[in-house]
Amino acid sequence: MDFILDKMEHKIEFFQDYDLKALERRIEEQIDLNKALMLGVHSVQHQVTFDPNRNKMLYSAVVHFRAS
Repeated sequence: MDFILDKMEHKIEFFQDYDLKALERRIEEQIDLNKALMLGVHSVQHQVTFDPNRNKMLYSAVVHFRAS
């Protein structure tokens, strides 16, 4: 059995939640986990939309991690 160890250069993750604080907490947790992979935050994009079905704001974010 062969093992191939390649370094991950880029990783993009998507998050969404109806509570902004919960979304921030999830992103912070993922940042800490990705530090173990030697990935740092390169950019963050976010958006807020209104969900008429739940009558709440829906917060979403895309975080681009890159090798540091």
